[in-house]
Amino acid sequence: MGLRPTKWDENPPEQRRRIFNRLRWAFDRAAAFQAASSQYALYYLVPPPAPPDIIDRVAVAVGNHVVTTSDIDREIRVTAFLNGAILDFTPAAKRATADRMVEQALVRTELETSRYPTPPPSEIDPILAQLKKERFPTDTDFQRSLAEYGITEQDVRDALLWQRTLLSFLDVRFRPSVQVSDKEIQDYFDTVVKPAFQAAHAGQTVPIDDYRDQIEATLTGQREDQEMSKWLDQAKKRTEIAYHNEAF
Repeated sequence: MGLRPTKWDENPPEQRRRIFNRLRWAFDRAAAFQAASSQYALYYLVPPPAPPDIIDRVAVAVGNHVVTTSDIDREIRVTAFLNGAILDFTPAAKRATADRMVEQALVRTELETSRYPTPPPSEIDPILAQLKKERFPTDTDFQRSLAEYGITEQDVRDALLWQRTLLSFLDVRFRPSVQVSDKEIQDYFDTVVKPAFQAAHAGQTVPIDDYRDQIEATLTGQREDQEMSKWLDQAKKRTEIAYHNEAF
């Protein structure tokens, strides 16, 4: 699950940090998207464009949803773009992407059946503007990078809207059941925050109140992630999921 940053001397806006952490969770539960809100290193490598003659096929059936080969291709490209990473179209990478998209499909089904509120597309405008500001000197650079990754600005907008939707779902579905005690906050401060602060600022003291809100947000997020993981495990058991291995 996505983990919050624990570098306590840096404090980017909480909402943007959590949003980008959640996006990384959605795309890759195995590798936390810890620094994406502040570091968008791009290698400017030219990846191959999507071959135009590929016949789309169903890769995975998830209940009433399907994940196609083109869905997987686009997911790989958008994820690599957002992470500033090199494209990986190996069979193993495609299968791992399909696994992640199965989980996304389960969440989408829950959103549809339970009628959870979804954010309007306009909420993405400031997030996309921040991404452009931090990674691309000009709009020309942004458009060039999109072309190099074989995606469109709408693909990026859709991915950012999904991350915002997921964050809203987590807060509505799991946050009400999460409680963090004062003892847990103190323990986290004593074992994580205080040692890290003293290592960076030898001889200085740090009061817990300076970090109480951040610690509570971190522990709350971790509990939400744990509850989400349990929910996904249960959803997989009650949903018919069929992989078409020839698609990989």
